[in-house]
Amino acid sequence: MSEEENILPEDIPQEQSTGETISSDEPVVETEQLITHNSQLSTPDMEVHHHPKVEKKNFKEYLLEGLMIFLAVTLGFFAENYSEHVTDAQREKEFAVELYAELKSDSTVAANMFLIRGQKLKDMDYLSSYFKDSSLTALPKAFYPAYTTSLYLINSYSFEPKDGILEQLKSSGSLRYFKSAALQKLLGDISVCINNMRYRNEQEYQFFASPIKSFMLEHYDFSWLNRLRNGDDTIHALDLLNNYRNSNRYVDGKILNLLSLDKSEVGNMIQFYKQMLVSTQSLQMNNYIIANKKILQLLRTTYSLENE
Repeated sequence: MSEEENILPEDIPQEQSTGETISSDEPVVETEQLITHNSQLSTPDMEVHHHPKVEKKNFKEYLLEGLMIFLAVTLGFFAENYSEHVTDAQREKEFAVELYAELKSDSTVAANMFLIRGQKLKDMDYLSSYFKDSSLTALPKAFYPAYTTSLYLINSYSFEPKDGILEQLKSSGSLRYFKSAALQKLLGDISVCINNMRYRNEQEYQFFASPIKSFMLEHYDFSWLNRLRNGDDTIHALDLLNNYRNSNRYVDGKILNLLSLDKSEVGNMIQFYKQMLVSTQSLQMNNYIIANKKILQLLRTTYSLENE
């Protein structure tokens, strides 16, 4: 046998998986020692925490803490309510000022309208008598101004109360800010007065639409107004007529279609219209003025507003 064949298996060097040769001279480490050593390396030292002793609170301390919390919540509640109260009071005053301004303006308009409607009633008495008792051919200077104010100028004598602020307060629910029960009642009353006034205005206009309008189209000389204006369209009709009454100027006018005019019928029509206007003033308009005055007085007293 050759020398190679005589080599025993245990004499052959063993190779690791990496291909390196393990020297037979290196000491062999026991498996259990390696496991123990690795376990010691991977396990950190655990610290032991000692919890401090908590001193238990007695009943008085718990009661004091509860009382402090209750007081804090209560004070917060009162502070919030106070803030809301201040805000509500400010809004109430602002709404009162706005409502006062609107009603004050309307009270001035209503008082002026009452006066000029009184002048219109006088013109209607004059016109009615003239239609019944005169020849209607040679017209005096006073005829056409009275003719115009009585049967032609309608909107100039119509009182339309304003309620923009009041309606805004009602629609937004802001009337609740007014704490006065008396004021709440008066605001309800004036709302009724405003609706009645508007309904009455509609009735007056309907009478103008028929029969007055058709009568005017047949018998009123609209060219008279053009000659009176003399090209000046900027001045209001009432001012134009008042200036004419107080001047020495004379503008000739005539009644159109005299042959078809029934003098007695025209006189009655004017008197009926006058009674309608009188009824409006004595009822709807007067009721509004009274309610307006009461509200203004209450607003001045309650909210220390100006007293004019």
